[in-house]
Amino acid sequence: MKNLLKIALFTILSSGSNYAANGFCECILKNEIHLISNDTVKKSITDPKKTNPRKKTLLNDKNDDDIFIDNENEKYIVNQLINVASDNLGIHYRAGGITKNGFDCSGLMYSTFKMFDISLPRSSHEMAAIGSQIDVKEAKKGDLIFFINRGQKRINHVGMIVEINGDEIKFIHSSTQSGVVISSLKESYYDRTFKQINRVIQ
Repeated sequence: MKNLLKIALFTILSSGSNYAANGFCECILKNEIHLISNDTVKKSITDPKKTNPRKKTLLNDKNDDDIFIDNENEKYIVNQLINVASDNLGIHYRAGGITKNGFDCSGLMYSTFKMFDISLPRSSHEMAAIGSQIDVKEAKKGDLIFFINRGQKRINHVGMIVEINGDEIKFIHSSTQSGVVISSLKESYYDRTFKQINRVIQ
């Protein structure tokens, strides 16, 4: 094939058609460059020395019970949690509810924290197993507060502390009778049924 091309090129050159000869040579050169380019690309793809393997991404599969937030953002996050929960004041109680159509106690906490991509367990007794228990004297806004009521043997009610005035702790929760309200630990019923306080934002 190369011999035929050389003969054809010689014939064109000898005929004095410089334009045709130049065009033909340019075409040949382009084809040669194209072939070289393809070979180079193929070589770079198949040559392991010239390829850069993708870096492996290591996933962080550590799953701590506590949600750690630096001190700079802690106050902001806690205030926002309280604002979101308080926006539901007056909404009636609904067993299994997690929306403004009605909340149960753990549903209110679950949906409030979920707004900030903080996933809590769905039931109050499961929530009581996360974070760290805090002495009542060390309670802060944003802590979860738990109760055992109605003759139950395990925790079955939860709220979130929204205010501390001296030795009085106020918390927001969804009660079966009043819906979403703010109550005080000084109220006799809650003082009697109080079980523990957990801190989930450290």
